[in-house]
Amino acid sequence: MHLGKYRSLQLDSDRWNLNTTRTHTSQQYRSHSTGVKEAQNFLGKKMAYQKVNADQRASGHSQYLDNDDLQATALDLEWDMEKELEEPGFDQFQVDSAENQNLEHSETSDLNLDSIQPATSPKGRFQRLQEESDYIAHYTRSAPKSNRCNFCHLLKLLCTATILFIFGILIGYYSHTSCPSDAISSGMNDPQLYQEILKTIQAEDIKKSFRNLVQLYKSDDDMEISKKIKTHWTSLGLEDVEFVNYSVLLNLPGPSPSTVTLSSSSQCFYPNGQPCHEEARKDSSQDLLYSYAAYSAKGTLEAEVIDVSYGTADDLTKITKMKNTTHQIALLKLGKLPLLYKISLLEKAGFGGVLLYIDPCDLPKTANLDNDTFMVALNPGGDPSTPGYPSVDGSFRQSHSNLTSLLVQPISSSLVAKLISLSTVRTKNEVCKPLELPHNERRIVSMKVQTVTKFKTVTNVVGCLKGLASPDRYIIVGSHHHTGCSYNGQEWASSTAIITAFIQALMLRVKKGWRPDRTIVFCSWGGTTMGNIGSYEWGEDFKKVLQKNVVAYISLHSPIRGNSSLQPVASPSLQQLVVEKNKFNCTRRAQCLENNVSSVQIQGDADYFINHLGVPTVQFTYEDIKTLEGPSFLSEAIFPKSATKIEEMDPFFNLHETIAKLTGEVILQIANEPVLPFNALDIALEVQNSLKDDQSSAHQLLPIASRLRESAELFQSGEMRPANDPKERIPTRVRMLNDILQDMEKSFLVQRVPPGFYRNILYHLNEKTRQFSVLMEALEHCKPPASNKTLEEALSNVLNSINSAQVYFKAGLDVFESVLVGKN
Repeated sequence: MHLGKYRSLQLDSDRWNLNTTRTHTSQQYRSHSTGVKEAQNFLGKKMAYQKVNADQRASGHSQYLDNDDLQATALDLEWDMEKELEEPGFDQFQVDSAENQNLEHSETSDLNLDSIQPATSPKGRFQRLQEESDYIAHYTRSAPKSNRCNFCHLLKLLCTATILFIFGILIGYYSHTSCPSDAISSGMNDPQLYQEILKTIQAEDIKKSFRNLVQLYKSDDDMEISKKIKTHWTSLGLEDVEFVNYSVLLNLPGPSPSTVTLSSSSQCFYPNGQPCHEEARKDSSQDLLYSYAAYSAKGTLEAEVIDVSYGTADDLTKITKMKNTTHQIALLKLGKLPLLYKISLLEKAGFGGVLLYIDPCDLPKTANLDNDTFMVALNPGGDPSTPGYPSVDGSFRQSHSNLTSLLVQPISSSLVAKLISLSTVRTKNEVCKPLELPHNERRIVSMKVQTVTKFKTVTNVVGCLKGLASPDRYIIVGSHHHTGCSYNGQEWASSTAIITAFIQALMLRVKKGWRPDRTIVFCSWGGTTMGNIGSYEWGEDFKKVLQKNVVAYISLHSPIRGNSSLQPVASPSLQQLVVEKNKFNCTRRAQCLENNVSSVQIQGDADYFINHLGVPTVQFTYEDIKTLEGPSFLSEAIFPKSATKIEEMDPFFNLHETIAKLTGEVILQIANEPVLPFNALDIALEVQNSLKDDQSSAHQLLPIASRLRESAELFQSGEMRPANDPKERIPTRVRMLNDILQDMEKSFLVQRVPPGFYRNILYHLNEKTRQFSVLMEALEHCKPPASNKTLEEALSNVLNSINSAQVYFKAGLDVFESVLVGKN
């Protein structure tokens, strides 16, 4: 730009001098040449300055030259103009050319710089003027009027161009900053700004929302609650909030409660242990009706009761050696293993019915649930009439009124005590003694199970906040709402109140112009207590899209189960992120255990996303420490928790606020960080840790696990570390890297697992067991250890999963190397 300006000034000076030459007489030539000398001396210095810069860049000399050097350089750049002026016809040519150029460029400041070469510099004239003895004196004289006018005109043009240039910069700057959708997102990967969003979440607001929600549970139709949620989310500004409905097959309680009758005394009892009479039924009719196992077989069975304890493979092996179990009734404790797995073992053993209960010794002493009934669902997930595909109009419906051949009835521990002739269940001063039926006594009971199967509509409420940079990448946040065909518990209200509080805080920031980089999808699921039906059907309906685009699932299922310990569960790739947030946000009220983040099977709607999509998942929950010390899978029982009970655990809703802020911070970081905060190496370490205590299969699996760790380390250091440095971050490579990170866990999905076990083998059965669950079950099932098909199949599944992950990381490295080679 500077070069063009100097050449333009030089051209204008040439034109002025040529015109002056034609109009002045020879007697005026010396006076005229004085003015020319002044102007051309100025321009000569400019041209000399350019020449000096060029020489300085070529030779490496100092950029400051003395005046003599400057004048010498100017002399080298000039022609002998006098000789050219004496040539015939030159004057006419130059005047016409100057006039034409003036006409061409009178309305624009852009010059054709290619046509103006350094050879056109009038060297001769400048050389002659500078050789005159009175050069300095002439230089100090005032220029002729015509020269001054021309110089003023050029100065005005220069000032105007400068002002317009500055004005254009200001317009561009302010127009750029006034576009919030293009600028604000990139600044939101600052934890301080995350805290600005989260600080608007207040416990008192969550408490009000909770109390408003529990007033709606009395309706038998969940549409009233769904409409309330949809209206509220829409009023907060959430986009595209809509109902997603599915007509599904539900197994509901019958017109009257199930009963258990002692054949020896003909005493009839309801599931809660109360005698079968009208008064007891009226006092707790709702709880009695919903004390059942959804999708159990229905009917009446009279048989001997056989105590099978927790129903493990060892327990059943001992029992079947001692007694005939065909068509008998099993007295089964809930816990230690998934209920569906234990039911499958009882079916294989030939049992005809199950009385299911929770041993009081497995519960905290503060939990007085002796007379409480509960509900369980025998549904592995989704609509039983459309297994593996969505319940949309026109879908083929299979006839599955029950999902097991067994009659299953949950009962209270007080009824179990009456069956084994105990007066009390536990004493306050003595150590709790587990309930156990005497081996030398025989109990014959008659159990009657009444259920009704019908099609009903399950409603999901789904809304989204579209991302700015990557709108096709989704972070799904899931809670659940009350379904009219289940217990009237209010634990769902905690879940819904927390997700609503976060939406409110988020949308306050969105209204100021900010948006996350990735899309956040908020879901309130229906039919959760019946087997996660709403989430399964939605997942099956949009499976192709979700497989490609879902980045993470954040679960808010039943967040308040106690008040003594914060218990986070996360996929191995997200454990490091959760540990950081947990340490930073630990409150005085809660006992924050050191590194208590684990990857264990959890209840709720995260099931489909973990086991069918392989999506990294996070869930924060408050628990009782004593509950954590007991056997796992007690949470499969659904108790009719009242609102009063939840407010007793968290009277000021501080725990609700903590869950909301922890969950919100994880959501924001996953949704807005340029590189997904997933750790590839942690997956490899989790695999190696799962093989440490497994002596039977370690020799086969450890070599491939070591290769997986090597590939993960190379991937972590070679690709993830540079991408996390803003100076080395390349958008296309970041997108490729994120695509690899979000699909890491898909390699660990196996097709065939025991009922109730996760298909994602990275998740363990409980915190006390580090071994792969499918290997543990195979070894337990095949005692004494021997070469058999079940164990070989389990080993093959794990081996193929580890190998697939290792190949996946290696392929990712090869892709990046190919990109680098192509660029080079």
